[in-house]
Amino acid sequence: MKNVEMTVEGNILTIKVDLTKEFGPSSSGKTIIIASTEGNVAVLERGEKIGLNVYRKKA
Repeated sequence: MKNVEMTVEGNILTIKVDLTKEFGPSSSGKTIIIASTEGNVAVLERGEKIGLNVYRKKA
């Protein structure tokens, strides 16, 4: 994962992403990647899965 922190308290999933970070352009070159789980990942030893991409339009 890039720039993604997950915590679970009881049944609440909290996701933290630092919006000031950048990891370069997407493969299409149209957006800048800020955070990604890089596919679907398990939610901290639970049965649920998450797939997350955070990006902004290239200036």
